[in-house]
Amino acid sequence: MKLETTYKSNNYPIIIEHHALDQLHDYIKNYQDIVLVIDQKVENEWSHITEFIASEYEAHKLIVPSGETTKTLSFYEETIESLLSKQLTRNTCLIAIGGGATGDFTGFLASTLLRGVDFIQIPTTILAHDSSVGGKVGINSKHGKNLIGAFYRPKAVIYDLNFLSTLPYSEILSGYAEVYKHALLNDIESVNHMEAQYSDEQALKSLDEIEYYLYKGVQTKLNIIVADEKESNVRKFLNLGHTFGHAVEYKFKIPHGHAVMIGIVFQFIVTNIMLNKSFNIAHYVNYLRGLNYPLDIVNDLEFESLYKLMLNDKKNDEQGVQMVLLKDIGDPIVRHVDYKTLSKAFAEFKSYFNK
Repeated sequence: MKLETTYKSNNYPIIIEHHALDQLHDYIKNYQDIVLVIDQKVENEWSHITEFIASEYEAHKLIVPSGETTKTLSFYEETIESLLSKQLTRNTCLIAIGGGATGDFTGFLASTLLRGVDFIQIPTTILAHDSSVGGKVGINSKHGKNLIGAFYRPKAVIYDLNFLSTLPYSEILSGYAEVYKHALLNDIESVNHMEAQYSDEQALKSLDEIEYYLYKGVQTKLNIIVADEKESNVRKFLNLGHTFGHAVEYKFKIPHGHAVMIGIVFQFIVTNIMLNKSFNIAHYVNYLRGLNYPLDIVNDLEFESLYKLMLNDKKNDEQGVQMVLLKDIGDPIVRHVDYKTLSKAFAEFKSYFNK
């Protein structure tokens, strides 16, 4: 399966299939230098593949820590100085092989190295179906997640589904949150179909038909980002569940998708309060429990510290915290949410998880 962005210029392909790596040659054959930036866990499992690519194209290999520990200013400085010591030219391509954090970090390296070199995304997780598309790259600050970054498009996204065969269930859960988010942004039929397909942990572990849902998720994101690349309007909808979720993720260092799922539930409660809706919160809490999301973290959440982190969210403006809310499934809006409403929603949120 292949999708293509439809900007006015500088478009890139998104290839989603088993053995997609067979097409890598078509996109890197003309570069003078190639650097593989590889997630440590991926290297542990797939070194036979990364070693083949490195030898086939005489590429440099750079192994980076897994997860968000890569996305720091100190590690960025260490890495970019190392790359500069190799006397690379601007005819260089960085290739991110890993999950969302590896892609974010590699893209930010590419956007700043020699004032910009090309990069290619080779996502290896379900979560990265979201982060590898759209051209958002960046690292974290002590003030919050992804506050240092740029909009910088890859030259290609090559999503080889073979990599998913070694994903631990924790990573499946993390990635599923973004797939589920895309369904919520589409329509109730998409959500019902997905909940029926992946009704419990055993069903989700199987990853049956995951190709279809990944394709639909990427398609949903493309429809939004092509209309609004720089997040001035509808692209904000992709932040569903992220305002509260990012605060939880940053505070407790839990996987991104686990935090986003928690954020999605919180959003439904805010929506019920602000928009006088009647979403069935127990349904979503029970669905998360049925999939065996680790929800014990909710007992440790404390409102004031999370509120301060929400205030630092880059989507905010002078009026304060902005959140994406669902008027109905498939009908998102962006609203400012005041302290009193957030505090009330948080108390109700905690009560659902303590039942």
